Amino acid sequence: MLIRKIMTVVEETRIENGVGLATPVKKAAAVAVIKNPFAGRYVEDLTELIDAGEELGRLLGKKAVAALGGEQVESYGKAAIVGELGELEHAAALLHPKLGKPFREEVGGGKAIIPSAKKRGGMGTPIDVPLHYKDAAFVRSHYDAVEVRVADAPAADEIVVALAVTNSGRPLPRIGGLQKSEVKGEDGLR
Repeated sequence: MLIRKIMTVVEETRIENGVGLATPVKKAAAVAVIKNPFAGRYVEDLTELIDAGEELGRLLGKKAVAALGGEQVESYGKAAIVGELGELEHAAALLHPKLGKPFREEVGGGKAIIPSAKKRGGMGTPIDVPLHYKDAAFVRSHYDAVEVRVADAPAADEIVVALAVTNSGRPLPRIGGLQKSEVKGEDGLR
């Protein structure tokens, strides 16, 4: 895997709608811009990208967690943008078969599915990395997203891969549902 660039973004919300937060809500994303080895051609076997996904799960997971500054990870998500000479299946190969296990190891577990998004786009295309609570998908307070954009990527023969984590749910959540304190953590749902 050829990595052209790695970028880390941290967003810290201290005030929401005029209300000061006792603990700032932090969202961190680690992003890699990689060369797409299959750009411009159809290839049946995507093992090279699947294996790269495993490496990126570890590398970007470690960087995203570090960007939270030692705070506990509560939510996570993943996303990829494939350049115009690639296929959505190239993004899927990176995100799905092997990326999850090392990413979960870096965030200290995670029973819930890692929400994902993928799309095709050119340089500067933004993507919303979906987020939810890492141990139970039905914790509504943690349904969120973080926008990621790399100004000079993806080029036509590149893929942007982003992993995101948070230290909490949304600021001032109040729509009810399963609370974090009620999570059983058995099935990844509740």
